[in-house]
Amino acid sequence: LGLALYAGSLRVVSGTTFLYHDYCVIGAGPSGLQAAYFLQQAGRDYIVFERSHAPGSFFALYPRHRKLISINKQYTGKSNSEFNLRHDWNSLLSHDRQLLFRHYSRDFFPDADAMVRYLEDFASRLKLRVQYNTAIIHVTLERDEQAWNGHYFLLTDQDRQNYKCSSLLVATGMWVPNVVNFPGSEYVEGYETVSINPEDFAGQTVLILGRGNSAFETAENILGVTNFIHMVSRSRVRLSWATHYVGDLRAINNGLLDTYQLKSLDGLLEGNLEDLAIVKDKKGKLHITLRFYLENRNISAGIDSITLPQDELDNFATRAPYDRVIRCLGWKFDFSIYNRSLRMMPEKGIKKKYPQIKPSYESRSIQGLFVLGTASHSVDFRKSAGGFIHGFRYTTRAVHRLLENRHHGVPWPSTVHPITQLTNSIIKRVNEASGLYQMFSVLADIILLRENATAFEYLEEYPVGVLAELEMQTGRKAPNGLFVIIMEYGRNFSGADKDVFYYNRAVGEAQHAWQSNFLHPVIYYYKHLPTEREMRLRPPDWPLPRPDAVHHIVEDFLTDWTAPNAHILPLRRFLENCLSTDLRHFFAESCFMFAFTRQKLPPFCQQGYVRMQGLTGSEGLRRHAVEAGLLEDYALTDFSGDRPPDSHEGSQDQLLRDHAIPIHPLQHLVNAKDE
Repeated sequence: LGLALYAGSLRVVSGTTFLYHDYCVIGAGPSGLQAAYFLQQAGRDYIVFERSHAPGSFFALYPRHRKLISINKQYTGKSNSEFNLRHDWNSLLSHDRQLLFRHYSRDFFPDADAMVRYLEDFASRLKLRVQYNTAIIHVTLERDEQAWNGHYFLLTDQDRQNYKCSSLLVATGMWVPNVVNFPGSEYVEGYETVSINPEDFAGQTVLILGRGNSAFETAENILGVTNFIHMVSRSRVRLSWATHYVGDLRAINNGLLDTYQLKSLDGLLEGNLEDLAIVKDKKGKLHITLRFYLENRNISAGIDSITLPQDELDNFATRAPYDRVIRCLGWKFDFSIYNRSLRMMPEKGIKKKYPQIKPSYESRSIQGLFVLGTASHSVDFRKSAGGFIHGFRYTTRAVHRLLENRHHGVPWPSTVHPITQLTNSIIKRVNEASGLYQMFSVLADIILLRENATAFEYLEEYPVGVLAELEMQTGRKAPNGLFVIIMEYGRNFSGADKDVFYYNRAVGEAQHAWQSNFLHPVIYYYKHLPTEREMRLRPPDWPLPRPDAVHHIVEDFLTDWTAPNAHILPLRRFLENCLSTDLRHFFAESCFMFAFTRQKLPPFCQQGYVRMQGLTGSEGLRRHAVEAGLLEDYALTDFSGDRPPDSHEGSQDQLLRDHAIPIHPLQHLVNAKDE
């Protein structure tokens, strides 16, 4: 049987033998392993190719100084595992509770070696099918109308072994260093090779090219031993607490900002790196000049024959020579292994380091090729967390769900509830869902309304960029309107130049919820599924087209949106206005009265009381209702008109026994008399 299965996986094309799998995953980093987990759970035919001897090889080298900037919060005060993932930025998603990162490190900012151990255990404990020491060096296409996408992907490794797959998942990350070429760039050391021993920099003057976390991480390491450090980049420094983007400069690395602003010799400069030039003198010192000074001059002729900026401007900022220049400009995607037939093209502008993909994470040029992990960050670059583990663990799951529907007829997971549970379902998700919280403005919960708004279908964490394609991508229908629940920051609260600590920065009143600045839930209501044209023409910086109605749940200092008056009541009224129905919960007596006084019962009475559903009342619950003025005290009522008062003794207990009154579990929180 084993030989038969192996033979079935071999395919011959033009005399070349190909090992076939439905899914090929390139890269066994976090996103590749996450994709493998979901494929394995679904019982799919897949293989993961990893060029190194172990998973997560990037983390075996980087960050160079071994301190991760992804938080590992051990305690939140809650036992809800979904909520706790909001503050665990390192764990991958799985059913194994031992594969949470908190079991591998207790540090708030863990060591990168802990990540290496974690990824090794994730692959081995779950028995993921990873083929190590396999570097894919070429990818091309073979047209075939019988294939899933009208073509197969043909892969070749370093040993000239060939593989064939129907769907290709690229999880290689960003590992090619960004290099800027200018005269004298050969004197520049790269972040990937520069010494990490501070003593090698003792008494030296250093210039760092770049202004991201790798640049500041490098500066932090040598801050106490250098003469001074200068840092130059084309853009101003962006602080993550101001931009609310975790890829910007984090506080753990920003010591150089202190020494710059507190007059301790270090400094930051802005300038286009391509305009620079470096000239080396006879003593080995490196002088910074500008490219145009070197035009029509021979740089090898010696520094004495070259005009330096300080020759014309004697207070030129970088007139002091440097001992070392270090390049810390980040990484870019490796396009070199893809044949022209795949048309893998870089994005434009500031996203050019990423490949072009759709909001569904599928290549814009070739169907069936999906980009996962860090390399998929073009979808939400500088907006959300899709370039980091705590973001792409959810987008990888979303891609898997799209593939399950497309190739295997498995619709997007959903649950169906009566309309009376609409408010509770939303409140529950916005208070605990980690995917909504981390991938704010990118992933959304979708509520599909059933006919006459008697029930709804709940879909979790769907990519909002392909909302117009929801029916095709999920296998679910939306003929009766829908709600979209996402998390958003205030429109004008994030930016490198924003003061996020100004007085009165927080909104506390429900009527001003639309002005909330901090992350908060927003509910969009559409009578019809938005079209692709509406998605394309949506207002600038809006994640979604203009809705028929929109509701902001006011921001909360504790990110706990359970306040009855500030959070739940305004939400319920918004939903009622959209649906033209009453979503309140009622005591049985109220439903009984409505049955005689109204033409139409509220949904709660229709779906609960009339069907004899609910909890049986108790004496304690009835006493609470009486004391709150919600029910009459029948124990004090003379029903006969002529019986003595003592004949009522025990009447309340008898009434409870004779008439079991359905009571909803949440009726002590929300009831018919809450306005």
